[in-house]
Amino acid sequence: MKTIKLLVLVMVSMSSVSQINAQISASQSINEGSIDDQFNYVLRKSGNFKGTNGQMYEAVSRRMLLNLQLHTIDSLKTIQAKLDTSKNTINQQLSEIKSLKTNLLDTQLDLDKTTLEKNNMSLLGVYMSKTSYNILMWSMIIALLTLLLVFIFKFKNSHAVTKAAKKSLLEIEEEFEEHRRTALEREQKVRRQLQDELNKQKGVN
Repeated sequence: MKTIKLLVLVMVSMSSVSQINAQISASQSINEGSIDDQFNYVLRKSGNFKGTNGQMYEAVSRRMLLNLQLHTIDSLKTIQAKLDTSKNTINQQLSEIKSLKTNLLDTQLDLDKTTLEKNNMSLLGVYMSKTSYNILMWSMIIALLTLLLVFIFKFKNSHAVTKAAKKSLLEIEEEFEEHRRTALEREQKVRRQLQDELNKQKGVN
């Protein structure tokens, strides 16, 4: 009994499905659905006939073929337009990526330059590490201090020599003055003696 009920239920279901498919086929037209649906519609609406050579052929309405051609062309145009749009979008994205890469490269170069300037010092347009810069600066300072000390030493030495020379000159001038005074006294004494002699000679005569 259950088997009979099951068979009846299956038959009713199959009948319902067939009716639904028939209704869908009857309501569908060449202007509805996808291209695949339209091809299936044309195939369903085509008639079969046997040629003289015994081969089977499909008889299709010219109007349906023309409509199918127009719909296919429209679909292809739509697909081409979408492809063109996608291509333009891709080109735009590639251009943006290229621009971003350029900006990234410029940013990296600026970062490298900033890092170089941060870790190095510039002297006369030449970059060197801070350690080398400090060594050079301290070497220059030490060299200048050494030159200053040498200059001070030479200045003091020259001052001492000049002072000694002035002292020697003063002593020589004093000796010369003493010698001149002694010579003058001797000359005056000789003149007096000579005058005395002359006077004596005159007194004798």
